[in-house]
Amino acid sequence: MTQASGKAGRVREQKIRCDACPVMCYIGEGKIGACDRYANHGGEIVRCDPLTVLDRTVAQGGDVRPFLGRDWHDGLSTEDLFVTAVGAGTTYPDYKPAPFLASREVDGADFVTVVTEAIFSYCGVKVKIDTDRHLGREGAVIRHQGEAVGLMITSEYGSQMMSLGGVDHLTGGSKAEGRVTCDVLLRLLNREAVTLTVEDGAEIVVQAGKAPIVDGLREERMRVGCGSATIGMFASQWYGLVDEVVVVDDHITGVVSEHQAGKVLGWPDTGIRIKGRRSTPGRYFQVAEPGRGWGGTDIEDPLSILGPWLAKKGAREGLTLLMVSTTGEHAAYYELDAQLVPQERPMPARIKPSVALIAENCEPALCTVMFMGGAGGSLRSGVTRNPVKLTEAVQAGRAEVTVGGAKSYVWPGGGITLMADVMQTPKGAFGMVPTPAIVAPLEFTVLKQEYEALGGHTEAVRDVIDILQSGGFYARDSQVIFPQERKQ
Repeated sequence: MTQASGKAGRVREQKIRCDACPVMCYIGEGKIGACDRYANHGGEIVRCDPLTVLDRTVAQGGDVRPFLGRDWHDGLSTEDLFVTAVGAGTTYPDYKPAPFLASREVDGADFVTVVTEAIFSYCGVKVKIDTDRHLGREGAVIRHQGEAVGLMITSEYGSQMMSLGGVDHLTGGSKAEGRVTCDVLLRLLNREAVTLTVEDGAEIVVQAGKAPIVDGLREERMRVGCGSATIGMFASQWYGLVDEVVVVDDHITGVVSEHQAGKVLGWPDTGIRIKGRRSTPGRYFQVAEPGRGWGGTDIEDPLSILGPWLAKKGAREGLTLLMVSTTGEHAAYYELDAQLVPQERPMPARIKPSVALIAENCEPALCTVMFMGGAGGSLRSGVTRNPVKLTEAVQAGRAEVTVGGAKSYVWPGGGITLMADVMQTPKGAFGMVPTPAIVAPLEFTVLKQEYEALGGHTEAVRDVIDILQSGGFYARDSQVIFPQERKQ
């Protein structure tokens, strides 16, 4: 705590130094630190958000519940409760026990859940965007407010992937790059909308659990499959209704008369010719450049992917042709004239239901945001005095890692590299410190005997009901000590 005289005999306000993170803010009475997470309340450093408890009502559509200010009673079953790290506080520097080490009984077994808000410099998000529209080339830089925050990675089945954040963007570039990257990560992790621009590509509004907005247009659905798969699914429904079907797709365009699905049905040859690289019968690659037109290509006129029709292979005047995209968003009907040139005609009523069926089988387009972080370093010291034992227990499946109560996937190999879906975490679960770094709620749950074998801080373990009834604070020597140890 500092106190000094200013000009004209004025006394400076008292400030307390917070050591919840490496920034070490001095915080005045009634004010909060740079992270918006810790405040000076009555001369004490306190966590602004309450510790959050999950119970089985969440799985049934109920609400998560902060327990501060609630009346808890002795009859509460610990089997229904799970203390998350949301609102727990940090242990920086991590030689101290984690803020809460909660003991509870589940199905007759004693478990210990260690909760801490971990400071992640090595973290980012993986974003899955359901769209056929071309967002940008693989490896293209993604920017926000002019700063590089990530890159486009692979295209998956009906989706395009982004990798955002990471230590190189947070700490390896300019201060502006680190600040903007941290802001983008925090907003995405807390399910807020962020506008991203792909170099030589699209502008996308990304928000977890919401449809992507690409160049101002809201995406409605992801494709039912590639062009070849669409042929395989719906060939039998087109048989007898139309002479030829082409499903336009940036990756694999399908032609029903040549495709094995058509051959099995006895589909006759039509003399059609497709521009592009033929893969196997009825499957074509590279019919056009990627774009935001038909089937994720750059074309607006689907006839541009067709070559001259061959009469000797079955082309004839009056032959009917349906061209459709993999989402059913684009569809057109043609008939060949006397010169074997397709002429567009009104879509016949007999064909409309099959186009609608493609759209019906497309799932809603969404953005999925996965938190990804390396939970290593010194934060493990808040769990055990021998940090490598925690890593070994996690990799062996003897310790479960969750993020704000959400199950995580832990990558094989060294360390504790994990991923979790932010839609499964309580809203607002993530924070930041202006180093810059993301603060993520992390819980390690192990059997009590396993925790003892890890060399855990057993002296700091408390029953979950005791934690709830004490309002979430440590009780030491009959004095209330806040989770963040204060310095005055």
